[in-house]
Amino acid sequence: MATAHRPRKRSRCQPGRSAPLRCASRPGWHRKCGSANHATGPIIAGSPPGEIVPGLQVLDAVEQGTIECGYTAGYYYGGKESALAIDTCLPFGMGVRQHNAWMLNGGGLELTRQVYKKFNCINFPAGHTGTQMGGWWRAEVKTLADLKGKKMRIPGLGGAIMAKLGVIPQQLSGGDIYPALERGTIDAAEWSVPYDDEKLGFYKVAKFYYSPAFWEPTASFPVIVNLKAWEALPAQFREALEVACFEAYTKVPAAYDAANPEALKRLIAQGVQLRSFSKEIMDAAWVATKQVMAEESAKSADFKRLYDSYTAFRLGVGSWFRVAESPLDNFTLYQAR
Repeated sequence: MATAHRPRKRSRCQPGRSAPLRCASRPGWHRKCGSANHATGPIIAGSPPGEIVPGLQVLDAVEQGTIECGYTAGYYYGGKESALAIDTCLPFGMGVRQHNAWMLNGGGLELTRQVYKKFNCINFPAGHTGTQMGGWWRAEVKTLADLKGKKMRIPGLGGAIMAKLGVIPQQLSGGDIYPALERGTIDAAEWSVPYDDEKLGFYKVAKFYYSPAFWEPTASFPVIVNLKAWEALPAQFREALEVACFEAYTKVPAAYDAANPEALKRLIAQGVQLRSFSKEIMDAAWVATKQVMAEESAKSADFKRLYDSYTAFRLGVGSWFRVAESPLDNFTLYQAR
């Protein structure tokens, strides 16, 4: 007996983005959602940052229902709620594996979702950069005195920390950084890792490339979905989106680790000069970080709740990494140099 199949209604999700499409941390999760169940699944049409909404207003647009979902970073919205920054990272915090462990097995996902819910959103982790570089500088910065008065594109808690070191932080979306550096409107800019930075061409307008980004031991990016739109999706559509995001969550760090070494070689070949922040700067940044964490904890109960959970988990997982992971890594990297 033949069975007639009734066509199912398709759900369309139009996402916004906060970063250029050329960056590796902006994976094709939306295409995965559309192709996984093309006949019955949601059709998600990707768009460049700024096409639907400005790159730094993705959360506002999803909250208001202007768009159903978006790919962004929580630390762009620290002015709305500083706890959102912890979804991305914490300065001098955990790397990719440790952050993943906190999110998936240490209560981090549940805690961050409580915060996003206040903005009518639900978040799905969907990518990591790994430890980032300390930015592109038009001139060398060897001492704390060299930082004074420098205008630097740096968002979130990193900006608050650098401000205590005398830097004037600027918040710019990815597409606005190059022209600002080129014109000298800013003196420095941090963005991501060699692969992404090369794509955006910063080496053409600033030759000093610093490390490490103590403010971003990794950067985790979520897909955020309007709660009403999420609840309206059939179960199989929700599952498709979750699977696509989780795939991106695991694939993106691997893509970066594979691409960054060659990208760094190409940058050096273009005349880029690698530099490391001095011990004086790193020590001062550590002290400033403690101050900023205390200030934010005093201002926001949500921040304190996430920060306490994050730091307690970091202490525990760090004690394990010091036993086996770090000693082996340090020895092997030294011997194989």
